[in-house]
This record gives sequence, structure tokens and C-alpha cells, in this order.
Amino acid sequence: MIVSSTTGNVTTIELAREEKRNALDEAMVRDLSQAFTAAVDGGARAIVLTGRGKVFSAGADLSGPVYQESFLDQLVALIEQIESTPVPVIAALNGAALGAGLQLAMAADLRVMAGKAFAGIPAAKIGVAVDEWTIRRLVSLVGAGQARGMLIGCEPLSSDRALTLGFANRFGDLDVAQQWAAEIAGYAPLTLRHYKLVLTGDGARDDAPDERVAAMRSAWLSDDVQEARAARTEKRAPVFTGR
Repeated sequence: MIVSSTTGNVTTIELAREEKRNALDEAMVRDLSQAFTAAVDGGARAIVLTGRGKVFSAGADLSGPVYQESFLDQLVALIEQIESTPVPVIAALNGAALGAGLQLAMAADLRVMAGKAFAGIPAAKIGVAVDEWTIRRLVSLVGAGQARGMLIGCEPLSSDRALTLGFANRFGDLDVAQQWAAEIAGYAPLTLRHYKLVLTGDGARDDAPDERVAAMRSAWLSDDVQEARAARTEKRAPVFTGR
């Protein structure tokens, strides 16, 4: 479900679960982590992350263990690993990047978006809540107003808007991302590592106050989450009660 290939000093890692719109389950998260480790150990000077087919990633697989704490711990560890990878990571968004898929893209250093690609966090539609890092990093990348619209209003972020805001660094497909990665791979690695450390030190990793951690946990443990799961199975709109 994860396919890696290397050309020169660039490793391309592909999410290859097209039948599930590249949704993440435990196996995908584990294999993706191993692929990043292998790329660094193999001497990659730049990494491109993309999805096969028409979707970058539809997020966590809602038919799988997404609601289990063990899966969430794995996902958080993967995002931290991508963020702290010592070489530049470029996310090539070939299509929709939703929820956990968008989190992967935000953990990357640079983003290249195809014209039809878009990003979104529809967590409020299924009763769950994203973590403090995701909210802070989103604000850092798109600004507070756009982040509020994406989180509270569940509004998608188009590629045009993403480029205007600076979330996307370039328009283009996988070839564009790989060519850029090849160029970047020729730059001074110690300089790039320093820049990564400074740029990711945007406060997104600062500890969240206890009350905000409790608020997120209450969403995940709520009756509304169970209602959303039942509604998905019954193919109807959920009726949330705030309990």
C-alpha cells in the first residue's frame, strides 16, 4: 500500500491504496513510517510524498480503527516523524487531501498542488476533533481567518486559494514536484536542516493547556461520535446533540 522509488538523491513515496482513496489505516501508517526511515537511511537528500490515482488521501479510514486511541497515537507519531525528517519533504497534492491526509501535507516542508487538488478538515461533520498541532500549523500556513473557515465551517481550500495564501508553494503535478526536489537535493544539506528546524518551530508543538486537551478528548469520547458512526452505516445525516 506504500510504494517507494528513488531517482538520484530523491525518493518518491506514494500512498497506493486507490480503492480506498488512499485512506489511512494502521498498516498504511506503519508502512509509511518505515518508508520515511528507509529513505533517510538510504541517503535521500529530498523526499516527495504523493498519492496514486485521483486523490492524495481521503484521511483516516473511517471503516477501520480510526476511533481507537492506538491508531491516533500511531498517526501522531507519523506526523511528528515526517515533520522532523532531516531532509526536505515535498507533498505533491494530486487530488483531495482531507483530514489526516491534510495533516501529512502540513507536516511536509513544501507543497505542490495540481489544479483540481483541494484540502479540507471535515472533522466537525463526524463528531471528532483534530489536535492542537493541526490547528496551530493550519493557522501558521493559511492564516487565522482561513483556518477558522476550514475548521468551523468545514470549507475546502482550493489550489488557487492555497497558492495565494502560501499554503501551496507551486502549481503542478508529480513531475513538477520531483523536478523541484531534484533541484533542492543539490543544495547544502546542513543549511536546509537548519531552515527546517527554525521554520517548524512555529509554536505548533507547544504544550496545549489542560482545558483544551480535555475539550478535544470529550469530542472523541462523546455520544456524537457514535451517532456519526451509526449515521455513516445507515447512510443518513447525523443528528448531533453535544453530548
